[in-house]
Amino acid sequence: MKLDIVLSGVGGQGILSIAAIVGEACLRQGLYIKQAEVHGMSQRGGDVQSNLRISSEQIYSDLIAKGTADAIISLEPMEALRYIPYLSPKGWIVTSSTPFVNISNYPEMEAVLGELQSLPNVILLDVDFIAREAGSGRATNMVLLGAASVILGIEEDKLEEAIKQVFGRKGERIVEMNVKAFRAGRDAGKEQIKI
Repeated sequence: MKLDIVLSGVGGQGILSIAAIVGEACLRQGLYIKQAEVHGMSQRGGDVQSNLRISSEQIYSDLIAKGTADAIISLEPMEALRYIPYLSPKGWIVTSSTPFVNISNYPEMEAVLGELQSLPNVILLDVDFIAREAGSGRATNMVLLGAASVILGIEEDKLEEAIKQVFGRKGERIVEMNVKAFRAGRDAGKEQIKI
């Protein structure tokens, strides 16, 4: 197995939690993982990007070359588009359709969504709505991770175990809320790619 993921979003959206959960799940699955330095996390509302490289064999570099990423997972649609040059021709984009408008010249949403929808392998969903429906508007990152899980090849039970570990210190209610959001996102992802 070889999987290169670009995680992107805006500071405060939970990109680091997604990275921690994917990393823990991969370790539980006996895989190697490297994570590149996360950029932008010091500023809430600033852009955040991280590279995750996963493999069944030793990994020597933590950076993803342009045109080679298997997936871009983004909590913000314009941030997903920012990293398109890194996506391989067969790669997937999994992104929220809800913008985080933090700049005065944010592009028109119709243009952003139109560009995303023109790409061949896209899961585009309203993670805010799905998270609220699942009982927690704050678990949008787990909804997105759930949707992405349908194309990543990481075992579902390992991801759920990792969610329980990462959020365990916050109490059972928080764990269950995040697992429920993950499952709702997974169902939404399956629906979009008709699994």
